[in-house]
Amino acid sequence: MLKFGVIGSGWIAEEFIKGTQLVVGMEFSAMYSRTYEKGKAFSVKYADVPIFTDLNKFAKSDIDAVYIASPNSLHYSQSKLMLENGKHVLCEKPITNSPDEFVELSELAKSKNLIYTEAIMMLHLPAKNELKNALKKIGKISSAHFDFSQLSSKYPALKRGENPNIFNPEMKTGCLRDLGIYCFYPAVEYFGIPERVTATAGFVETGADGWGTAILDYADKQVTLTYSKLGQSYLGSQILGDEGTITIESISKLCNINIHYKDGSSEKIFGEIPKHELMSYEAKSFYNYIKNFDEFKEEYFENNSKILAVSKLMSEVKKQSQIK
Repeated sequence: MLKFGVIGSGWIAEEFIKGTQLVVGMEFSAMYSRTYEKGKAFSVKYADVPIFTDLNKFAKSDIDAVYIASPNSLHYSQSKLMLENGKHVLCEKPITNSPDEFVELSELAKSKNLIYTEAIMMLHLPAKNELKNALKKIGKISSAHFDFSQLSSKYPALKRGENPNIFNPEMKTGCLRDLGIYCFYPAVEYFGIPERVTATAGFVETGADGWGTAILDYADKQVTLTYSKLGQSYLGSQILGDEGTITIESISKLCNINIHYKDGSSEKIFGEIPKHELMSYEAKSFYNYIKNFDEFKEEYFENNSKILAVSKLMSEVKKQSQIK
């Protein structure tokens, strides 16, 4: 049995716990919260687990692993504390704020024979390989456009002059880290590291990036990434080949994927999956990396190399876009 604890009490942590209920061998065993009342209100929905309000005591508890879903600004320090105390770590995106931080903590994990990786769904979804196979059906690919533009539920608060966490630069948030990251992963997964990156961003009153664009140039194709928290897109993403075009309704969930062939016919590749089921795949991978390392170590190291590659790309985009 893998006993895991949770840091964070937002909706994403709830969906993760629901996902782990689909994974045999995972047991929600502890909860960290800044207040006991908030932690208890969260955990009682799933199990009567111990509630910790002291992070150091939580790190020294008898759990084997931890899922971190706290604000971005806390990811590095909390991950480091958990690793130093012998806990495997699955941390929400972005796993760290810089490539150097990720390398440092990866080395720490390796020195302690621990698993340390990012909770990014698309690396573990069955649709990932379905889409990879579909790419072979659309001929020579010349361009792709990956978009994640979603009107933030916190935008009204921003317009009222407030400073919600997601638009607060001190929390290391903003559109690139929150939504844009989901566009970089499929680019790296399917096309590799680009030869050149060009990026710009727009900023809201707080100084956080509210929208942005990155153009990735390859030897034989161009991939455009767009992301925004100030408007809602309904067009999705697409990959263009000379034999057909693949459309993807949600790039973060890899759902509702279709091929539209040049003769006018179409083919459905993948449909819709509930959020908690999507998260069960990353939970299952985390379990396998810990409990069945020899069998899954190649996948673990390959995924972590992609995590580092995306972190490096986003670091360059932040620099070019002047995201502080």
